[in-house]
Amino acid sequence: MQKNSNVIAVALITSLFFLWGFALNLNPILIPHLKKACQLTDFQSSLIDSASYIAYFLLPIPAALFMKKYGYKGGIVLGLLLFSFGAILFYPAAAVRNYAFFLGALFIVFSGMAFLETAANPLITVLGDPAKATQRINFSQSFNGLAATVAPLMGGFFILSGKTLTEAEEKAMSPAQLNEYLNHEASSVQIPFIVISIVVFIVAVMVWRTTFPVIHEESAGEANEEKRPLGDRIAELLKNKQLMSGVLAEFFYVGGQACVSSFFIRFSEKVAGLSEKVASTIYLPAAFAGFMAGRFIGTLLMRYFNPVKLLVIYAVINIVLIISAVNLTGNAAVYTLMAVWFFMSIMFPTIFSLSIRDLTAKTKKLGSSLVIMGIVGGAIMPPIMGRVSDMFNIQVAYLVPGISFVAILWFALKNLKVKKVEMVGGH
Repeated sequence: MQKNSNVIAVALITSLFFLWGFALNLNPILIPHLKKACQLTDFQSSLIDSASYIAYFLLPIPAALFMKKYGYKGGIVLGLLLFSFGAILFYPAAAVRNYAFFLGALFIVFSGMAFLETAANPLITVLGDPAKATQRINFSQSFNGLAATVAPLMGGFFILSGKTLTEAEEKAMSPAQLNEYLNHEASSVQIPFIVISIVVFIVAVMVWRTTFPVIHEESAGEANEEKRPLGDRIAELLKNKQLMSGVLAEFFYVGGQACVSSFFIRFSEKVAGLSEKVASTIYLPAAFAGFMAGRFIGTLLMRYFNPVKLLVIYAVINIVLIISAVNLTGNAAVYTLMAVWFFMSIMFPTIFSLSIRDLTAKTKKLGSSLVIMGIVGGAIMPPIMGRVSDMFNIQVAYLVPGISFVAILWFALKNLKVKKVEMVGGH
């Protein structure tokens, strides 16, 4: 009976990896879509990433405190309900075509996802045989990668119309015709997000009705550590140069990844003349598939090569690819940019593992939370890229994520003396 309970629990937690991967990777679809429907600049459209990632920055610690009191199950149910509620708000947001409303809905969705991610990563490792913990988390995270490939494909098919007005076409329309066109564009998110809301709500009910095994994951030392004032523990960790350089590197990595992904469709339209439908349903899923392949190949390569040296090589390659994409034209520029995903694949887990390698068992949990908070880079860097795009063009703006890979190269070079890296899960 206990074994069956664990199987159901693992299946449900694994579904969470898919759900938040799906939602996060809809952003590259929502950015060009809402830019068009709400008549936004590149800077304004980039705030979709800001609304999403700022929730990841603000919510992990409150989520952890909530789950300390109400357990993992309570945290997951609350997270799923927030996710479902935020998704259903897309319907009225589209009806009034209000961009601030959309951003508020996204913040609620990603607040829910912050709860899910805070719970799912540690929970999946302690459900079942401890000897198979790494196998379980890698299996579950493969569904996150699957969602990254499926989300832009589904989003491009069901949300993007493929019709973008030229400046001349827009001027030729009467105000009533333009308003009808914009309303029609905005409304295309309504049914997909209602479906997402219903699916997530059903999963919440299933989690609520499922009996999770009792989990005791805190050692006596960790429990004593957590009795110390939180401010004192954080102040102590802020003095750890290795940890802080890792937080900064993770900031640049997540910011760079968000930039590369979020503006890819716009880049493809402007530089290669691809339609948003083709870019979103063929090229973008292929790029995400490359990311997923890179994870598997990178994991294999790390058995034979030092992960830090691999990080150095991958960072250098991505710097070269970004510079090339900025200077090439046509499909060659798009293909070059697509290759960046493959070489981003190992960066998050490698940086994370290097960041916390000197921490003790008592401080690793809080230190890990600080590294995860580096995800706020995804909220800050896309608006910078959007502003550069508005000032110059989208191709020049890709120098912004190029700076991210320079920062990652700096971090990797600082850690070249590290011979062994105990890898943890990726994002």
